[in-house]
Amino acid sequence: MASVSLKLQLHHLRHRCLHVSTLRFNQNSNSFRVKRKPPPLSFLRLQRNLVPVSNCISRTDDAYDIDEQFSNEDLDTFENLKHESRIENLSDNDNLLVEIAKFSGPAVGLWLCGPLMSLIDTAIVGQGSSLELAALGPGTVFCDYTSYVFMFLSIATSNLVATSLATKDKNEVQHQISILLFVGMACGFLMLLFTRLCGPWALAAFTGAKQPEIVTAANSYVQIRGLAWPAVLIGWVAQSASLGMKESWGPLKALLVASAVNGTGDIVLCKIMGYGIAGAAWATMVSQVVAAYMMIDALNKKGYNGYAISIPSPNEFLQIVMLAAPVFVTMMSKVAFYALLVYYATSMGTNVLAAHQVMSQLYTMCAVFGEPLSQTAQSFMPELIYGVNRNLAKARKLLKSLVVIGALSGLILGFVGTSIPWLFPGTFSPDREVITEMHKVMLPFFLALCITPSTHSLEGTLLAGRELRFISLTMSGIFVMGTLLLLLLTSRGYSLAGCWFSLVAFQWSRFSIALRRLTLPNGVLYSDDVSRYQLGNLKSV
Repeated sequence: MASVSLKLQLHHLRHRCLHVSTLRFNQNSNSFRVKRKPPPLSFLRLQRNLVPVSNCISRTDDAYDIDEQFSNEDLDTFENLKHESRIENLSDNDNLLVEIAKFSGPAVGLWLCGPLMSLIDTAIVGQGSSLELAALGPGTVFCDYTSYVFMFLSIATSNLVATSLATKDKNEVQHQISILLFVGMACGFLMLLFTRLCGPWALAAFTGAKQPEIVTAANSYVQIRGLAWPAVLIGWVAQSASLGMKESWGPLKALLVASAVNGTGDIVLCKIMGYGIAGAAWATMVSQVVAAYMMIDALNKKGYNGYAISIPSPNEFLQIVMLAAPVFVTMMSKVAFYALLVYYATSMGTNVLAAHQVMSQLYTMCAVFGEPLSQTAQSFMPELIYGVNRNLAKARKLLKSLVVIGALSGLILGFVGTSIPWLFPGTFSPDREVITEMHKVMLPFFLALCITPSTHSLEGTLLAGRELRFISLTMSGIFVMGTLLLLLLTSRGYSLAGCWFSLVAFQWSRFSIALRRLTLPNGVLYSDDVSRYQLGNLKSV
């Protein structure tokens, strides 16, 4: 009846064009006046019936009187419904922020544990020897940065598990986990073999023949930590599967225990027993094995079998390769650039390398606060972009929230990260020359760090939308340009500051290009074409 009444009330408008964006009530005549200020599409909501009123072009700018009379009761109903709509929108925004906080809050600690272990190693080893502190530079590049090459396993697992969950297929989820566990285990044993056979050669090539004492110390660190390669990659797959299920508490508990094991081991083996860099390596290796076991246990508690391993068929392996290959290229570009920074710092002397080791570990520990934003996008976006409950408007709202959170956290992290080496430099090294070199890179350290969390949220959305070819091509281009800039700055005598300003350009380029891609009208957050998300259409990559 309300719909019929509304049609009768609007009947006398006939062919006049009314833009119902501003309604002004005249109390003397008890009627409405309608002013021209058209939105794209206006809606009148009366008595909970929604009636669209389309826009058209009026020949005059005059306001029109509606001959029919609206009662005060209808006006009150209209205002109440507008108020309820505003409350619903605020409630949706609050629920979205709550979902992000519930997932990314524990995930912050999850991503923080790994860099925290390395930072603990850096602080304890640095108190004993500047030489061993410098050796941690190439040692952590070989162990930690090389492990980032296998980040494609983590991203592929999260993506495939989240996609399978979006289609409500639990058996497919278990199958994807099983074949990815096999791939992780195989890659782990290959890396163990590579470390044993090629570790000394790779370190010597990286540090140069003029510093054999650094190569010897770094090799002892690398060989011990290399024993944990299979456990590390299996743990990554189990962790990423849990995150793909929007579960972050189980992996967090596992890494908290592992961090406690690592910290206790460092104190006992390095400070008390005096094993130095080798003791730090043993503590880290044991903690990584403990973390992998607990990751699998957390997966089992979600109702999946973390010990079931399946050999992928040729078609399944091809699908993994099609998804992982662009991610592999992307991660290789990042790792290669970070490794180049260490390489050039190595050529500048022991004190410069020690200072770079401290600042890079601080940067890594602070930068991982942005990883939960990337993981949130990869876990929540697939369902909104191409899942059963597809909702691009909500996906855009989620990305906006992630970018804002990233910007705020980036500024906070930038101030906190620069204040630690400025106010408490002796925590990492008592050497005055090392401290002086650390203070020289404070500004580029802040500029590179403040934009990193927002960049992670944008790139996580691109990964969720399977913009894989774009990511791999642009990251390769940014790597080439960043390398040329690094060569230019270091050749002009800018020393360690030149390395860090190259990192600033690298990070801001990633942010700008990803933001531009996501705001295009035919981008993943605006296009209605869902065929692009099928793995079969990624062969061109």
